[in-house]
Amino acid sequence: MSVAWHSQGMTNVPPDDGWLSPREAAWVARMPFEKRRSEFRMGRWTAKSAIALFLGRSLAPETFHAIEIDRAPDGAPAPMVEGEPAPASISMTDRADQAVCVVSQPGLGLGVDLELVEPRTDAFVADYLTEAERRLVGESSDREEHDLRANLIWCGKESALKVLRTGLRRDTRSVEVSFPDTPRVEGWSAMTVRAAEGSEYPGWWRRYGDFVLTVAATESFSPPRPLVDPPGLETAVPAHAWLTRAPQGGAR
Repeated sequence: MSVAWHSQGMTNVPPDDGWLSPREAAWVARMPFEKRRSEFRMGRWTAKSAIALFLGRSLAPETFHAIEIDRAPDGAPAPMVEGEPAPASISMTDRADQAVCVVSQPGLGLGVDLELVEPRTDAFVADYLTEAERRLVGESSDREEHDLRANLIWCGKESALKVLRTGLRRDTRSVEVSFPDTPRVEGWSAMTVRAAEGSEYPGWWRRYGDFVLTVAATESFSPPRPLVDPPGLETAVPAHAWLTRAPQGGAR
C-alpha cells in the first residue's frame, strides 16, 4: 500500500481566500480567533495541495477552489472534488506553523500527527502513557532522549486515534505504542500501535529537526513518500506567526 505526504508552512499560504471553497470561506469568516483561522487555512492549503499532487492535477487556483475538505460526522476530514467524494483518503495535522497531510487510495484508514520535541513532565508521562510506554521513556539516557521518547509516543498515539476516528475522545492509555527492532528505511523507523481491544495499526516515524512526525494506518504500508522532495518540513523552524497578527484579546 502506498502512502504519500506533503508539508507546508504558514508562509506558503496565500493571503487571500480565493482558493477556499464557498463553505470553507464561510467557516473561516465565522472564526473569531486569529490562531484558529490561520491554522485552518494552513491545514486546508496543505491538504488541497497534497490531493492535487496525488491526483496529478494542476496547482492552479481553480483546482484548489474545486477541492473541499469537508467534515465527516465523526469530525475526520472528508475530501471532496467538484462536489463528489475525492478518490483519496487523507489525514491532517499541524503544529507550530507547519502542517502535514498524508494521502492514499480510498479505503485505507490513515492517521498522522506532528509534534515538537519539547519538555514533557513526569506527570504528563504518568497520566497519558501506559506502563510499558512509561518504562520506555524511563530508560532514556538523558533529558533530550526522555523528551524525544515522550513526544514520539504521544505523537504515535494521536496518529492511531485518528485511524480509529475517535481522536482524544478516547483514553490515550487504551492504545500502546511500540517500536519494532527493524532497520530504518529511507530515514523512517517502524512503529506499531496496539489498541486495548487487540487491533494493531502499523506505522512509521521520523524526526525533522525540532519536529517528530508519525503516520499510522489500518494496513501495512511502505514508508510515506514525499509529494515534493525535499519536503518543506526538512528545513522547517517552529514558529507561532498568529501571535504577531492577532489583535489584543485574540479577536478580529
